[in-house]
This record gives sequence, C-alpha cells and structure tokens, in this order.
Amino acid sequence: MMSYRAKVELLYLLGFSLDLVNMFIGSVAYSAIAADLHASVPQLAWIGNAYMLGLTLVIPLGHWLAARIGERRVLCLSLALFTVGALLAGTAPGIGWLIGWRLLQGLGGGLLIPVGQAAAYRECPPADRARLTARIMAVALLVPALSPALGGLLVEWGSWRGVLLVSVPLAVVALVLAACWIRPAVPASAPALDRRGLLLGAVGLSLLLIALSLLAEPEQRMAGAALLVVAALVLWAYARGARRTTHPVLHWSLLRHAGLRLAMLVYLLVPGTFIGTQLVATLLLHRQGYGPAAIGGFMLPWAVASACAIATTRHWLPRIGARPLLSAGMGCQAVGIALLIGVQSGQPGLPVVAFALMGLGGSLCSSSAQTLAFQGLADADLQPGSALWNLNRQLSFCLVAALLACVLGALSAVLPQRAFPLTLLLASGMTLLPLLPLWQRPAASLSPRATSHD
Repeated sequence: MMSYRAKVELLYLLGFSLDLVNMFIGSVAYSAIAADLHASVPQLAWIGNAYMLGLTLVIPLGHWLAARIGERRVLCLSLALFTVGALLAGTAPGIGWLIGWRLLQGLGGGLLIPVGQAAAYRECPPADRARLTARIMAVALLVPALSPALGGLLVEWGSWRGVLLVSVPLAVVALVLAACWIRPAVPASAPALDRRGLLLGAVGLSLLLIALSLLAEPEQRMAGAALLVVAALVLWAYARGARRTTHPVLHWSLLRHAGLRLAMLVYLLVPGTFIGTQLVATLLLHRQGYGPAAIGGFMLPWAVASACAIATTRHWLPRIGARPLLSAGMGCQAVGIALLIGVQSGQPGLPVVAFALMGLGGSLCSSSAQTLAFQGLADADLQPGSALWNLNRQLSFCLVAALLACVLGALSAVLPQRAFPLTLLLASGMTLLPLLPLWQRPAASLSPRATSHD
C-alpha cells in the first residue's frame, strides 16, 4: 500500500508536470496561433507570460492560505481553476481572450507548485531530500523533452487548440487525487497577511511585463518607457515596505542562505534565458522552413543531454561542489544559444547540437541549483522558502521571455536582417552573467552540505 509520503510526492510531481507542460508545449504552436489569430511577436510572448504572471501573482499567498484553510483545500481550488482556465484558453476566439484565459489558468495553478513542493520536502527526511530532488529533476527532464514533440504533432494533425487542451485530463486526475489523498487541515494560526505588500508587488510586476511588451511595439515605445518608470517606482515602494513589515508577504530574510541566494540568481539567468530563447528559436526555425513537429523534436537531443547532466550532477556535486558544474553549465548553454545564429534550412545538424548543448548546460545549472536551494533549509522555512524559490522561478521565465521578445520586436523594426542574431547574442551573454558572483563566493558555501546563512 502506498505511504502518505509517496502520495504527497506523486501528487506534487504530477502538479509539477502540469506546470512544465504548459511552459514547454505551447512554443511550437506560436506560428499557427499567429496565423490563425493574427498575433504579433509581443502578443505571442504574452501567451506564455500571462500564464506565468498568473502563477507569480498568487505564489506569495501559498504560505498564508495553507495555514488559513489547509493544504488540501488550497490544492483542490488551485486545480479546479487551472482546469477551467485551460478549457477556456483552448476555445478562445481571439488573441486577447487567449491571453486573458491563460492568466486565469496561471492564477489557478499558481498555488499548486509551492504548496505541493513544501509538503513533499516536509514529508521527506533531510537525508533523503537529495533523492527527492533527483526525482524532481527527472520530471523536469522528461516533460520538457516530450511535450514540444507532442505539441508539434497536435498542431500538424489537428489544431493549436489541442496543445492547450491536452493538460485538462491530467488536471482532473490531479484534482481527484488531491481530494482523496491529502489529509484534512490541522488547525494552525495563519500569519498576518501583508495586503499592502501583496498589492504593490502584483501591480509592480504586472506593469513591468506590460512595459516590456509595449517597448517592442514601435508606436508604443514612449508609453512603454513611461510605464517602465512607474513599475520601477512601485517595486521600489514594495521593497522599502517589505523591510519594515513584521510579516512580509515574502520572507526575503531567507536570502541569507547562500545556497538559496545563488540558486535563485542562476535560475533567473540560465533556465529563464532558455525559455526566452525557445520563443526566438521557434520563430527563427519556422522562418527557415522547419515544421512544428521538427521544431518540437529538437527537444529530444536536449533531453538526452539533460539526462547526462542530471546524472553528472548527482554524482559529482557532493564531491567537487557547485562551482565547476555551474561554470561548465553556463558555458555550454551560452555556446548552444550562439550556435543557433548559424541555423540554415534543411540542415538540422546544427540545431541538434545547439539544443544538446543547451540541455547539457541548463540541466547542470538547474539540478545543482535545486539541490543547493533546499539542502540547508529547516522544516519551518520550507513553505516560505518554497514560495520564494518558485516566485523567482516563474519570474525568471516570464521576465526573460518578455525581455527577449521586446528586443527581437524592436530590432526587427530597425535592423530586420540582424534582429535574430543580435537577440541570440544577448541571450548567450545573459547566460554567463552569474559567473561573477559565483566565483566571488567561498567554495565551501556552495557545498550541498553547507547550512550556513551568511
């Protein structure tokens, strides 16, 4: 009979799979959506960004809601809204409706990952958490590898709408399992909710993403620049208030944990950059004549290389520490992104090598970061730490994707022949930025056994 720990872990991995499916499967449908709904590049970016924005806006509520109404109710409510949002997105009549329903889908699923992840790590003894991380990374390998190829087939055999509807059956199964498996809430005192911080953070982030989208449109750049200033002021007000609040909406004090702090930076500029690069690469490969199934198929060499990276990290991280693995990972992904500049029609060898390098480099970084982020956290810090980690994770994906879409759109207007190469060079350089703080830290603080909070 399955133990409660196994049930919680399985439910979390299923929810994590849903999140990954919705991040990776949609990129291969962008060209079909653009043709059917007459969408621009920034609007295509918002199909993913709206989903990730919804996730991001509600993640800080996870710790408070779990204490207030219990984990089972939170998970069931999250999955129910996610399912409704997916159904509505799959039947959207226009690009505006599609973006709006993707936002609702993200709002529904935003509590699933941090609440489920905290529960899974809490039920897992500290000595076994590295093995749990390995299972999480296995899911993080298989789903991104298989979902784009599946999405490409759905587009070619039917419609782009199938790409959005395919997650509905999985969400229903997860909803039933959450209702049956998760134990009823144990009474607990909920921390005070920082309503002002929640509002300022949500408004500031939303304005930031909208500003980046407007900057990509030539006729909207002045409005985008003005909105960017407003967003910066709102986020500054949020940061200032958070330092003075007894119960902030996010526990930024956990950034004293060296492993969590570095892991968040790496996720922002390595996996986050890859998600943004996927949008650029999809449009570039489509321009070169590659179909959706072929574009999705390039994630298969990414998956093979990722599997090698995960096995390498599991074996060598305890022995040599994170620094050489993270350095090698950043280098591999940077080279892989740069190789995409030379992609030609009818020559799939180069994109295969490029995606393999990105898979090797990205997974060396993400698996090392995931282990370091939670290795030294106490049980009481797992829920707020999970919220902070997942907020950064979602911000990484939506902010970098919005930035690269903005750059590509702006360059396409002034340097149409150089827009793709310059955008890819920027993405390659961004991948290398964490090298400086990585090599400034003492090597001992990057060990998976380190528990200091310096």
